[in-house]
Amino acid sequence: MGFAAVLMWALLALLTAWSGKVPPFQLAAMTFAVGTVIGLVSLRLRHVDARLFRQPPGVWITGVGGLFGYHALYFAALRHAPPAEASLIAYLWPLLIVLGSALLPGERLRWFHILGALAGLAGAALIVTGGRTLALSPQYVVGYGLAALCALTWSTYSLASRRFSGVPSDIVTGFCAATAVLSLLAHLAFETTVWPATAGEWLAVLMLGLMPVGAAFYVWDYGVKHGDIQVIGAASYAAPLLSTLILVGAGETQMRWSVVAAALLITAGACLAALPLFSRLLRRDAGLAANAKRQPG
Repeated sequence: MGFAAVLMWALLALLTAWSGKVPPFQLAAMTFAVGTVIGLVSLRLRHVDARLFRQPPGVWITGVGGLFGYHALYFAALRHAPPAEASLIAYLWPLLIVLGSALLPGERLRWFHILGALAGLAGAALIVTGGRTLALSPQYVVGYGLAALCALTWSTYSLASRRFSGVPSDIVTGFCAATAVLSLLAHLAFETTVWPATAGEWLAVLMLGLMPVGAAFYVWDYGVKHGDIQVIGAASYAAPLLSTLILVGAGETQMRWSVVAAALLITAGACLAALPLFSRLLRRDAGLAANAKRQPG
């Protein structure tokens, strides 16, 4: 479920490019509104009681702070620093999830978790920079700081969600609704409205709201609450790789050596982080095979 969100986030760059010149906060307001409709329709069809939304303040602060806070900080970082550097710093969040998991009850951080996350980060760096050297400049320190806060916000949201594992993921409907309203207010305060100009751009906005800025947040919530968060964190570095491959397939960019190298690094990193999972599966399969041999006939 957690990796399903990563797969949907891989479509974010392409669909955003196809959505035209809609300003960031306006696009967030529109797409999160679609994401809210997804949740409301699902709740209606399953006859879920509206009392679901009566949650402690901590749940709402965590959820809305995570969704709106991440996007607001990311947009602000891009305004105050070059996109490559800001994006790479923002992509520290999977590493922070893996490292921060050591603070969670019942979790143990091992060397292969750290090494796997670092390999994924190296792969993401190749994707974001195209294999070129980054040049951090003091004049962009505000943007770098905002990007770092962006990474910290999403990793904190993902880890803190574990505390509320008993809260159904349907609550994300409320998070999306609040984020849509806050994004609309930010748009009205800081941006000029630009509507999609063609049917294709409207379709791209709809698809954004249905998947990367909609359903993805529901499955991510379920994944980080009930899955192996260390494996999910390390595997999240597949998002920039898959996003680039989709852009290549759509003709929006060209294949480079850095993409191939990133694929190897990210795959190796995810496999390293998942060593305990592979070990459990092998032991289970060995046990099933041994039981089958003991069965008569």
